[in-house]
Amino acid sequence: MAKIGESVISKNIEILCVCSYNNVSKSLHLFFSLTYMAILEEKFSLQKFNTFGIQCYCKIFAEAKTINDLKSIISEYCYNPLPKLVLGGGSNLLFTKNFEGVVIYPNIKGIELVKHSAESTWLRAYAGENWDNFVEFCVAKNLGGIENLSHIPGNVGGCPIQNIGAYGVEVKDVIDSVEALDIQTGDKIIFTNAECQFGYRDSIFKHGAKNKYVITAVIFKLRKQPAIILNYKDVIEELRNISEVTLSAVRQAIINIRRRKLPDPAQFGNAGSFFKNPIVSVDAFQSIQKKYPMAPSFTVDSEYVKIPAAWLIESSGWKGVREGNVGTHESQPLVIVNYANATGNEVVEFSEKINKSILQKFGVDLETEVNVI
Repeated sequence: MAKIGESVISKNIEILCVCSYNNVSKSLHLFFSLTYMAILEEKFSLQKFNTFGIQCYCKIFAEAKTINDLKSIISEYCYNPLPKLVLGGGSNLLFTKNFEGVVIYPNIKGIELVKHSAESTWLRAYAGENWDNFVEFCVAKNLGGIENLSHIPGNVGGCPIQNIGAYGVEVKDVIDSVEALDIQTGDKIIFTNAECQFGYRDSIFKHGAKNKYVITAVIFKLRKQPAIILNYKDVIEELRNISEVTLSAVRQAIINIRRRKLPDPAQFGNAGSFFKNPIVSVDAFQSIQKKYPMAPSFTVDSEYVKIPAAWLIESSGWKGVREGNVGTHESQPLVIVNYANATGNEVVEFSEKINKSILQKFGVDLETEVNVI
């Protein structure tokens, strides 16, 4: 058996110390990265692979930097009884113990032009691309649709799983399709937008397709003539002194807001919003309003409204509360922070206290946005 941090050479996967450049164009048509062979390691620390910064280990860590690497990994482990976990940027995970299985890390990078029309451009972004870098790239090319999703941590491969959203935009609105490999067969599968079954911070990849596929790339349909979306007071206020509201200006405004309101995971481990904004019936919300007339809400449809979870948490007295190693952020109570080497179980226990308090006061049961492992 290999020691901690020591590479393992399997019969199907060779570890190569030499890397080479792909022979590709440097234009918009194809951006490139270094190509490596797949790497396997045993008893591998995942602390730097989850934004909560929880110290835990996996039995086997398998990193793929090409599609062929990924196919080799799948071939090696498809019949292995060990559990599998596909890990991206780790920005929406909370580990409560070591993962006694195989972590598959598709660190495949690149951005390609798929096609274009008079109104739109379709880009393929590979799973390992940093999400905010991809947003920056699109804004620089004046391609609209994801500028409101600036400064969200994680990789491209994770964005359809969570259906990430912010400031009036959800990524489902610009996803054309999702490319993946079947973990059991290595076959390529393409999910259309409809087949992804997107919902509020939800998709088929969190349910029926969970841990059955490895997302390799996402194809985005972006607008050549951007339609600026300014539905939030904070964004409008941030742009009040801007003479020309461009994609770049919107992106910078949102970066400024998020930097002020949200803790940097590099300083204090966190996964952004820990809870979803609960959706309740109009009747249930009216009952809450009778006791709390200032309760905010957003209309979902004629029967349901969405209540900001941050308001519920703050109104229950949990804003800026710290218990031992864990607490809610002083500026954004929706964010639970790892202040000092917390365990995953400490975070879970703290979140359960918050939820119990809100359930007792408002009769609302919060659902976690974070995936607890």
